Amino acid sequence: MAEPISFLVVDDEPLAVERLQLLLARMEGVTLAGTASEGAAALRLVEALEPDAVLLDIAMPGMDGIDVARALARVPRPPVVIFVTAFDMFAVAAFDVEAVDYVMKPVSAERLARAVGRARERLGSSGGEAGPAGGSAYIEEFWVSEARGLVRLSAADVDRVTAERDYMRLHVGKRSWLINHTIGKLEEELDPARFVRLHRSAIVRRDFVAGLRRDDGGRWWACLADGEEQKVGRLYLANAKGLAGRR
Repeated sequence: MAEPISFLVVDDEPLAVERLQLLLARMEGVTLAGTASEGAAALRLVEALEPDAVLLDIAMPGMDGIDVARALARVPRPPVVIFVTAFDMFAVAAFDVEAVDYVMKPVSAERLARAVGRARERLGSSGGEAGPAGGSAYIEEFWVSEARGLVRLSAADVDRVTAERDYMRLHVGKRSWLINHTIGKLEEELDPARFVRLHRSAIVRRDFVAGLRRDDGGRWWACLADGEEQKVGRLYLANAKGLAGRR
């Protein structure tokens, strides 16, 4: 069994610290090394406790989270950094300091679990003791362009992917982003246990499909969790029926 990952929680909001503590306490394979409410104290605790990872707020008085992450990169045994913030405008800066994830508040247990999984992969691939070496063979994240710069998207958060000429559109909730990719290549790179191709121009996350229906013309449609429908191509009908355990 893998050694547990030790976390330091850094946030100037007591309620945010308490929520992260509760979420970590319910997870297997993690321990809480300590907490800090500001950047300078966080650096002192990292030196004293040597945690494997830090859940780090960005907007804090004094030294902000980005400055803390830059300072942590210079310590002998730098911990993995996961930013936990209420703001999305710091994503480019997070990329610059090689944060393993960027989690938006309010934090759900599922979203935090994915971030912890990425921390475990990073620690394993860098020779740490907190997980098996190597990462997933499939795409785990995308960096997409926005007016402010780049934003990291978790592949697990993508509801569906649709083709637009030479580009692919990633749909996450009510938002979407274009990436320069072909659908064939993307189908190979996305985890088939998580995604299924339903049309020559559409890939859908399996758990985003709420049902299947057949119209009066004999065409099949996938009913999606957001109320939209995706036409099922004839070549991909077996994939759709496979969702329901049928051939």
